[in-house]
Amino acid sequence: MMRTRLTSLLLISLFALTGLLAIAPSSAVNAQSGAPLVIYLTAEGAITPALAEYVSRGIESAEDEGAEAIILQLDTPGGALDTMNEMVKDIRASSVPVIVYVAPDGAMAASAGAVITFAGHAAAMASGTSIGAASPVGGEGEDLGETMEAKQKNILKATIRSLTGDRSPEAISLAEAMIETAEAVSASEALEIGLIDFIAEDLGDLLAQLDGFTVETINGEVVLETAGSVVSEISPSFIEQLLAILTNPNIVFLLLTIGVQAILIEISNPGGWIAGFIGAVSLALAAYGLGVLPVNWFGVIFLIIAFVLFILETQAPTHGALTAAGVVSLIVGALVLFNTPSVPNFMRISVPLVVGVSVAMGIMFFVILGFAIRAQRSPVRTGRESLVGRTGTVRRELDLTGLVQVGGEQWTAVSVVDGEKIDRDVVVEVVQVDGLRLKVRKIEE
Repeated sequence: MMRTRLTSLLLISLFALTGLLAIAPSSAVNAQSGAPLVIYLTAEGAITPALAEYVSRGIESAEDEGAEAIILQLDTPGGALDTMNEMVKDIRASSVPVIVYVAPDGAMAASAGAVITFAGHAAAMASGTSIGAASPVGGEGEDLGETMEAKQKNILKATIRSLTGDRSPEAISLAEAMIETAEAVSASEALEIGLIDFIAEDLGDLLAQLDGFTVETINGEVVLETAGSVVSEISPSFIEQLLAILTNPNIVFLLLTIGVQAILIEISNPGGWIAGFIGAVSLALAAYGLGVLPVNWFGVIFLIIAFVLFILETQAPTHGALTAAGVVSLIVGALVLFNTPSVPNFMRISVPLVVGVSVAMGIMFFVILGFAIRAQRSPVRTGRESLVGRTGTVRRELDLTGLVQVGGEQWTAVSVVDGEKIDRDVVVEVVQVDGLRLKVRKIEE
């Protein structure tokens, strides 16, 4: 017992030491060298709660470590407005200057990403990037009604004006046009009109240009000192990465199909728990993704129909008819759920993936169902009933009764023909089991 406790304490100490070593380097380097510390965050993909949590954690870490600045590298097609508002509030409330950097080449700050870029205390873009197209849409990606659209646009334009108030009138007008008419511009066009502060080819170029630049934070004006700074990158945590993966429509679809298949296995073979557990977890994870993604919920109806058809096939087999109908319903449901015009292009699901997985699921389900049906219809292979139809050899002449060896066992046996005698070593077939006695007939040669 004492040895177990000492081993546990040793392991805990090692884990704690490893954790301290993992978080210590940036602070240690900063303290020893006296160089300014810059926290580097990478926000890539749709604006989701997981991404917002990652940025919030990065800002808190920068404030705790007394960082000089935060570089938020952004590449996003947009996302939910409420999540965008949370990120805007976190950025504006940061005591450490947040510089939003749209990069690398080919990246974009579209829709909600444009507003987040304007929320930064300074904004930069790499050449070959774009910004804009920030017109609001509904929670499922659909166009808003006239009244609701006017309200949302006016709120967003007011937010834009507050975020770009220190920029030129032309820049403010362009930012409002991104909301009103989904205007979008390149990095050079944004810099020319004063909508951003820098065009930087990479992180080093950006830090060089930021040195000596003045920004306004909640604590007043700050002159950035980024020359010779130490860059500490904060990566998304495991949970944040997992939640980001769960907002990929392809992953959501795979989780749905795995969950349905596992639940069907549990229903067709009750008593176990592994399949049911996997199915429940998969469907729960898929439900999270569906709650975050902009989807057309009409597709859920088709998914439910597919689920019901698969269950009916297990209860009343139709030689694959219901399975085929379920596969078609599954394909239609997934495409309607994620690929209709009401859903933004960046949330579209792979059509080949949907068709391939659905067909494979149908084939697998049909094969499993076929084995189950054959098992139900096949003769019993164990117990006395399994002896019927088997052949054996007479070991003691059958007059009224005799002995017959079937397999590795000897049984008392009689002929099915009253009064028939069957000689020793004759091959017979078991016709019936009557208690502990077999009724056999002679096999004619």
